[in-house]
Amino acid sequence: MAVIDYDPPERFVAGTVGPPGQRQFYLQASGGGRVTSVACEKAQVAVLAERIDDLLEEYAPDVEADDLVDNAPLDMPLTEEFVVGTIRLDWDPLTQRLVLHLVPVGEEVDETTDLAVLDTLSLRVSMDARYARSFANRSTKVVSAGRPPCPFCGAPLDPAGHVCPRANGYKR
Repeated sequence: MAVIDYDPPERFVAGTVGPPGQRQFYLQASGGGRVTSVACEKAQVAVLAERIDDLLEEYAPDVEADDLVDNAPLDMPLTEEFVVGTIRLDWDPLTQRLVLHLVPVGEEVDETTDLAVLDTLSLRVSMDARYARSFANRSTKVVSAGRPPCPFCGAPLDPAGHVCPRANGYKR
């Protein structure tokens, strides 16, 4: 298997390209003069941030990353390596690092799969708890920066409004 490995990355962030409602989400790692970008879904970024926070609460509850804020945009030009299908998180107790494995759509993996035997390109990012907390914080902000929810039905509001099912089809 060809593994693109960042241990540790100089930068690892979630970001988007496009206007709200049409955004494409990416995870981007960089270091050693190279940049790797993988496409993913908004829900994957949201769940990843939540799971990282859960994992850190269990293994590194006192770690904060208030001084590691990265608000810079994704590095351009953006070249997509693959579309993420499976995301696997591991905690390495020896190094006290979070290890993130990103596997393309179409590869069947679970917690027992030996990722070293896959026949496809994948991305592995290893980071300390402070950097993982910073990544999760940014990811949560990126996800919530989209269209605001309708106060009645919770569906995303377009700038022109939307037909709300709770308003019997009337535009709000």
